[in-house]
Amino acid sequence: MENILEIENLSLALPSKKGPVPILHNVNLTVEPGKIMGLVGESGSGKSMTAFAVTRLLPGGNRAQLEGSIHLCGRQLLGISEKNMEAIRGRDVSMIFQEPMTCLNPVYTIGTQMTDVIRTHEKITKKEAHTRAVQLLRDVHIRNAEDVFDCYPYELSGGMRQRVMIAMALSCKPKLLIADEPTTALDVTVQAQILYLIKEACRERGTAVLFISHDLGVISEICDRVSVMYSGYIVETGETKDVLSSPRHPYTKALIGALPKVMEDGSRQKLFAIPGMVPDPREKMTGCRFAPRCHRCIAACTEGKLKALDFGNGHKVYCCHPEEG
Repeated sequence: MENILEIENLSLALPSKKGPVPILHNVNLTVEPGKIMGLVGESGSGKSMTAFAVTRLLPGGNRAQLEGSIHLCGRQLLGISEKNMEAIRGRDVSMIFQEPMTCLNPVYTIGTQMTDVIRTHEKITKKEAHTRAVQLLRDVHIRNAEDVFDCYPYELSGGMRQRVMIAMALSCKPKLLIADEPTTALDVTVQAQILYLIKEACRERGTAVLFISHDLGVISEICDRVSVMYSGYIVETGETKDVLSSPRHPYTKALIGALPKVMEDGSRQKLFAIPGMVPDPREKMTGCRFAPRCHRCIAACTEGKLKALDFGNGHKVYCCHPEEG
């Protein structure tokens, strides 16, 4: 099965007054059609920057330095013109952002914004675009779709706005959908509904999904595969069930250990906190960047390159001293 998205050895440096700042390092990632790939890690790990590299919505614009390759449906995205990239965004790849209120224009109705997106990429009439937009709103289970079509964003709840964002993202039938922390600002009930909509779009439309989150609980519920990212590096990747049930990298194990747990007797286990913080990307380090926070750190961890270890079934770990599982 041909991958919708293939990222190979992707490195990113963003411009600053003191020179380029390295953000991503040799990132490798693939997403198959009809599958959901999770990307998980703490804030500052480089998850959103990976998504922005794919969509070319990077801080610094053309001054951002990208190396490696990003293939979308077999097409190399690095090096193509901004005009060509504008045609790809929305049509071939769409994005759901964390806070829809900052992405939806407050002075235009939902219908105007949706039909503008559709007509930008397809040569259809305003009436046809209207019909499709209303149907898309129904597809994301908005009952009063015609009324919502005429609403302004501020008239809708957070959950409704997020549904509109999903409908808009799917309006031109993209091959790849990127969801960047789409449920963080929502309550648990609405979060479950949004996750269902994303899974539904994936299964019924064959859309490939790159799902970005810091929440392993959400990742376990929705993703087929997962890559764990730390300080701009992919440190572990594999089938979600393999990574979460048999984590090999100390960072993955620490993330799982930080999840709240309820014991069999009903008592709550004391939360484990990972010491320290994700290092500043400008900080030069050799070896594993997680080493200063790792309880299994040995001399080899701070020297040279990380070892790539394959545990079968696509479960790979980049570590000098992996856990037993």
